[in-house]
Amino acid sequence: MSVIKVEDISHVRFTAPDLSEMQRFLEEFGLSPFYDGEGTLYARGAGTAPYVHATAQGDPGFAAIGFRAASAGDLERLAEAEGLQIQPHAAPGGGFVLQLKDLDGYTVEVVAGQTPSAPLPVPPEGSRNTAQSKMRPRKTVRLSSGPSHVVRLGHAVLEVSDFRASEKWYKDRFGFITSDEIEMAPGMVLGAFMRCDRGNTPTDHHTLFLLQSPNAPRFNHAAFEVADLDDLMRGHTHLKKSQRKPAWGVGRHILGSQVFDYWKDPWGHELEHWTDGDLFTAADGSNTATFHDLLNVQWGPQHPMMAGDAQ
Repeated sequence: MSVIKVEDISHVRFTAPDLSEMQRFLEEFGLSPFYDGEGTLYARGAGTAPYVHATAQGDPGFAAIGFRAASAGDLERLAEAEGLQIQPHAAPGGGFVLQLKDLDGYTVEVVAGQTPSAPLPVPPEGSRNTAQSKMRPRKTVRLSSGPSHVVRLGHAVLEVSDFRASEKWYKDRFGFITSDEIEMAPGMVLGAFMRCDRGNTPTDHHTLFLLQSPNAPRFNHAAFEVADLDDLMRGHTHLKKSQRKPAWGVGRHILGSQVFDYWKDPWGHELEHWTDGDLFTAADGSNTATFHDLLNVQWGPQHPMMAGDAQ
């Protein structure tokens, strides 16, 4: 049994030497950045989370990952188990935060009691004509240009030095369930996609992916859900016109099934747009997959590491 069961990922934190340039990138990526008056640049999506991305002045780097606890009581139980003190959360939305360090030294912030923000407008879901169903008679599709509409932060990937040890650390504290464990070869485990345990409530295929890596500790990427496929492609066009650096996409993953589009911020941190991902309950259990499943696609360009392999 875990100490608590987190509900979702909350935020990611970075440091960067030029907050104005980070602000421009986040706007082009489809987030809504703002300053807190204390020198930190925050950014929210169109959902109710007060913020999903934060940047402080400093050398380029990844600073923290945040998860949302279900209640202040859960935060208290976790604090007691860890022998740590809960602090007021001096960030948009307020509430309380407990700061931990994992086995690789990553800062993990668990928040509770935040005041939700009012949602921002997103494009309405449009009807689609398919070969089997004509849902849009006598109407055109006319999309405006501009950034994607990021709604929420969906997951993050961290590279760790000892997957099994890190897996136990995160599961023991936060109640994650393995969706797909990745094997390089039979019995040789590389990492796992892990989802939140919300009982019968469907939740994202993964909230956290831990990947064993000789480069650990290293931030791999964070992924942000956008309104829909048209919105993802609109953002792709906008980022391309803005001469931002693409990383991989557009395509559809095998594990998680998301349509994806990866980009890099001005300091090389990888951020993903995604839409149409899988949802599972606790009862759906766990699976084993291969490294080929991890990097291969159902359609779209191959991952750079897969270049030259036959699909």
